[in-house]
Amino acid sequence: MKILFFLSSAILYVACLQSTGTHTSQAYVRPIGGNAGGAVDTATFAGGCFWCTEAQFQQLAGVDTVISGYTGGSVANPSYKQVTTGRTGHAEAVNVIYRPDVITYDELLEAFFIAHDPTQLNRQGNDIGPQYRSAIFYHDEGEREKAEYYIRRLNEEKVYNQPIVTTLEPYTAFYIAEDYHQNYFNLNPNQAYCQYVIVPKLEKFKKVFKERLKQ
Repeated sequence: MKILFFLSSAILYVACLQSTGTHTSQAYVRPIGGNAGGAVDTATFAGGCFWCTEAQFQQLAGVDTVISGYTGGSVANPSYKQVTTGRTGHAEAVNVIYRPDVITYDELLEAFFIAHDPTQLNRQGNDIGPQYRSAIFYHDEGEREKAEYYIRRLNEEKVYNQPIVTTLEPYTAFYIAEDYHQNYFNLNPNQAYCQYVIVPKLEKFKKVFKERLKQ
C-alpha cells in the first residue's frame, strides 16, 4: 500500500531529524511539561465523526485511552447540538492518550492518515460541515513540524489523487463530549451508522495495522 510504505519511511526520517447523555462541560487542557514521569502523552486529531476516529485509535497497542470531544472553536463548553450547527468553530476530535515507549507520535500520524480521507474539505463522506474537518491539533512545535513534514511529503509524492486539506491548529481547550459519545462503537455495535460506516473503516484499519494491534 503506497501510503503505508511512504509513511513508514517518513517515520524513520523524522525520527532522525529529532534525535443524549449527560454533558460533562469539562475542558481538558494538557498540563505544561506533560504528564508526571513522562509515562504517557497526548495527541489530538480530528478526522470526521469522532465515533469513527475513536474506534480506530482504540485498536492500537500503546494507546491507553481515547476521549471524544470538541476543540478548535470559540464557544466555551459547547454541546453536541451547538457543534453540529457548524457555527462554533469546533471540530469533532479525539484526545489519544498513549505510551511513547510503545507507540510513537510518528506512528499515530501514520494511523491518522490511514483512518480518514485527508483530501476532503470540511467533510468525511456524508458527514458535512467544518465540525468534520481534517485537523491535527499540535501540542508543541515538535508535533507541528512533524505534521507539516508529513503533509508536505505526502503532497509531493502524490500519495493521494487530490491535495491534502488537513489543517494544523494549536491545541487549546478540549471539551469532553457528552457521555453517550464515549466508547460509542463498542457500546453500540449494531447501530446502523456503526454497521454501515464504522465497520468498513475499522476492518480496513485493522488489516493495515495488523502487526500493531492490541492482543
